[in-house]
Amino acid sequence: MSALTRALDTALDRTVVPGYSSIGYRLRRTWWPDDPRPEALAGKVALVTGAGSGLGQATGLGLARLGATVHLLVRDEAKGAAAADAIRAEVPQAEVHVRLCDVSDLSAVRRFAEAFAREVPRLDVLVHNAGTLPAERTESVDGHELTVAVHVLGPVLMTELLRPVLAGHDARVVLVASGGMYAQRLPADDPDYRRGEYRGTTAYARSKRMQVALAPLLQERWRSDGIAVHVMHPGWAATPGVTSSLPTFAKVTGPVLRDASAGADTVVWLAASEPAPPGGRFWHDRAPRTTHYRRGTRETAQERDQVWRWVLDAVGLD
Repeated sequence: MSALTRALDTALDRTVVPGYSSIGYRLRRTWWPDDPRPEALAGKVALVTGAGSGLGQATGLGLARLGATVHLLVRDEAKGAAAADAIRAEVPQAEVHVRLCDVSDLSAVRRFAEAFAREVPRLDVLVHNAGTLPAERTESVDGHELTVAVHVLGPVLMTELLRPVLAGHDARVVLVASGGMYAQRLPADDPDYRRGEYRGTTAYARSKRMQVALAPLLQERWRSDGIAVHVMHPGWAATPGVTSSLPTFAKVTGPVLRDASAGADTVVWLAASEPAPPGGRFWHDRAPRTTHYRRGTRETAQERDQVWRWVLDAVGLD
């Protein structure tokens, strides 16, 4: 990448609107790394959470196009079946399976992971895409604020329990975060958002900040098993989740929103590119990105460790 291209790439990120929109996607396609080779995932197995529509379905489609056997993890079996049918219509030879689990429910995650590991001896790609943005503070069945349960606790526990089938063959784990995390500090003293006036968008961004801050620690925890951990943000994509949770935002930005396949592009690239990208980083449009733009959002090592200990305790891990 030339100095001029790097400067333009940075400018797109700093100005947000062009960088996160379809404009940035179209521009960056002219200089970003090559697409994964055809059949790059042939013979490999992928699991995508939140795969009933939007980015999850688009990720499943992208992985299937590269030859992967894809497991779509959903809460709604009918939506999962419709997503699987849509993928098969695009990729007739695709092997697609629908799995059921509520990622916010830690007992359900344990049951799912145990059953999946018994049935599927090898997992190469695990994409944590399941997401939620409640209008009011809502707790999971385990008593945790819902966004942190879905975006942090469920994914950490699921990955840990699937280590036996992820280990030993350069597996890749991708967490789908959000650029909204740039506006929030790591909530070290209140990870369950019990204090202050609750806002769904703030809760969502705080939980995504937790994903990004913990990425290096997750990478270190699972490195010995040959597992690479990546966190990425998809930019602004037109998905059912955005339309239902942020209708005003979707209406105002509609003309420049990315489609779901563009939002999922970096997930698929991280899952299939060769050589494997380095783990523990935060990615957008096939490039590692800074995790902070403002000094006020930077966490200390002590704050990060405090959240890490809270997560491990919440999911019952050492």
